[in-house]
Amino acid sequence: MAMVLGYWDIRGLAHAIRLLLEYTGTEYEDKFYVTGPAPDYDKSQWLKEKESLGLDFPNLPYLIDGCTKLTQSNAILRYIARKHNLCGESEEENVRIDVLENQVMDFRWMLGAIAYSPDFESLKGDYLEKLPERLKLFSQFLGDRKWFAGEKITFVDFLIYDVLDQIGRA
Repeated sequence: MAMVLGYWDIRGLAHAIRLLLEYTGTEYEDKFYVTGPAPDYDKSQWLKEKESLGLDFPNLPYLIDGCTKLTQSNAILRYIARKHNLCGESEEENVRIDVLENQVMDFRWMLGAIAYSPDFESLKGDYLEKLPERLKLFSQFLGDRKWFAGEKITFVDFLIYDVLDQIGRA
């Protein structure tokens, strides 16, 4: 039975999950929830179904894999990664993964706070001015490693790719 990944009909927090699912060749169904048009952005499609899925913490994104039901994007990524041996193999790698996972989320929220702000135009300049220094920190963290945790790809490489790709498209 295929996994079900539920999320809004946007890229958002589910994109790194989709990348990981595709990379691992995991069969899954994308369950998209559509919001209505501005200014109300009706969420009734999700709200009608939200409490009926048996999720401990009903939220998007969610992943249903048989009896396993998860929410929270990073918990979903870790679940898939554990199934495919895409987590760290040493304490050093696990520490690097933990640090980068949270640093990427902070970086993502900074971008989102500006992108979705009504003051986007006035905030954009300061963000772009500080961007090279913030990106330099990721480069220094990578160092001469092949991947961010070490010599093999892990789920955090999908997280950082997703965020860097979004910046590149902005």
